[in-house]
Amino acid sequence: MSSFSLNVGMKLSWPIGDVSRQQIQMGNVKIMACVSDGSTPSQSSFLSRSQTYALLKQQMDVAAKSEDYKEAARLRDSLKIFEDQEPVLRLQRLVKEAIAQERFEDAARYRDELKDIAPHSLLKCSSEATTLGIRVQVRSVYIEGRSQPSKGLYFFAYRIRITNNSDRPAQLLRRHWIITDANGKTENVWGIGVIGEQPVVLPNTAFEYSSACPLGTPSGRMEGDFEMKHIDRVDSRTFNVSIAPFSLSKLEDGSDTFSDWS
Repeated sequence: MSSFSLNVGMKLSWPIGDVSRQQIQMGNVKIMACVSDGSTPSQSSFLSRSQTYALLKQQMDVAAKSEDYKEAARLRDSLKIFEDQEPVLRLQRLVKEAIAQERFEDAARYRDELKDIAPHSLLKCSSEATTLGIRVQVRSVYIEGRSQPSKGLYFFAYRIRITNNSDRPAQLLRRHWIITDANGKTENVWGIGVIGEQPVVLPNTAFEYSSACPLGTPSGRMEGDFEMKHIDRVDSRTFNVSIAPFSLSKLEDGSDTFSDWS
């Protein structure tokens, strides 16, 4: 596993509902790259197909942006054929089509088939979990401008918001990430605080920051926990706050920006 430093850390801290009091700070974040060093033949075959699909999609986007619509149409048709031949991509498309057409029984059947052959593909690029009143929301996005599919580099950014809905102030002490790539290669990453600090989140306030993870595969997943401690009592014990699993996916629809939190 390799690592590098990236100036993408961002912290916003404000009482909920009062954006005017936001404070923004930049910091250095050490990112642990999830690069597989080996895979089975079947995993390598799936990875190769995923990389091919990612390259075709990137080429189609480039053709469309340069107004080469004939080439874009050709690549679109190639992607459709590719999707029809790849079970996971085909089932993902069928689920979306069935939901859009309100054929919910079919959607449930396709979803169950996906669950059998690729359970991780059902993860969303966002997640939410609450532990002892501490709510952790996460959203991830593929960053095309920083990625190089031809070299096996896929760059993902993610944003985290930690909201303290309890009546006690809590400090974030440590982080633990479990990062899994498309080959099933898992890395555990531990660190002190986030973006170089150990923030205190007061009751009814939120702490937010952004970071990133490069992968050697077009998709993966992340989950983990924050070790936190209530600081209103000297003898308080630390506790773990869950970060629910979310996907890192080149194949997801979206842009290089994050939408507002709900």
